[in-house]
Amino acid sequence: MITDTEIKIKGIDSLVKNFGEVFTEKFVFLIIKEKFDYTKWQKQLFIDIDDIKMLSQKAMNFRKFIEK
Repeated sequence: MITDTEIKIKGIDSLVKNFGEVFTEKFVFLIIKEKFDYTKWQKQLFIDIDDIKMLSQKAMNFRKFIEK
């Protein structure tokens, strides 16, 4: 188990590695600015999915979309 501080450090390090320092700062600002409830969002994310096949199909369609 790692501490909360270690999680935060690893998270920021990952963001900096992938976004760079400027976009990491912008990302943090956007997250703080929004009244975003991850738990509520997660509960609504797959509300229209009836079964695993539908979820798989949506995932494959999304992958095709982002690979264009």
